[in-house]
This record gives sequence, structure tokens and C-alpha cells, in this order.
Amino acid sequence: MKCYILSYDLVYQRNYEPLWTAIRSYPNWAKITESTWAIVTDKSAAEIRDHLSRYMDSDDRIFIVKSGTESAWRNVICKSEWLQTNL
Repeated sequence: MKCYILSYDLVYQRNYEPLWTAIRSYPNWAKITESTWAIVTDKSAAEIRDHLSRYMDSDDRIFIVKSGTESAWRNVICKSEWLQTNL
């Protein structure tokens, strides 16, 4: 399984709950900052984008990248242990 970092901007309507529910549908996830999440999955970045885009408006933005080997953080929403284990 791979860990992906995703970031989004909901531009006008800002209806977050459907998108958050879709993100939480992945078995292993963490909310890192207000609009940045990490998910662990076998899916590709494009598959994740296509899935989550169903819960976004056409003017909203999303960025998904496979997690790398080095990271650092401060004052994140999720537990640091989750990041240490999954990134």
C-alpha cells in the first residue's frame, strides 16, 4: 500500500462534508491540516482524484502526490504517530 498526500481548495460552494466523507471511506486516513489529508491505499493518484472529484464542483482544485521518504511537521491535526507509521 502507498500513502498519498492530498490537498484541495473548494472555491465557491465549499460543501466540505461530502468530500470529507469520501476521503474517510478509505480504510486508513488522517487529516493533517484543514485542507490536507493523507490516505493509504492500493489505488493510483489518478484513481483517487477521479473518485474524489465526484464530490467536488468543477471549479474546485485537488492535488494528490505519493508520499516521499522525508517529511517534517508541526502542529498537525492528526497524531504524529500516524504520520510516522504511514508516511
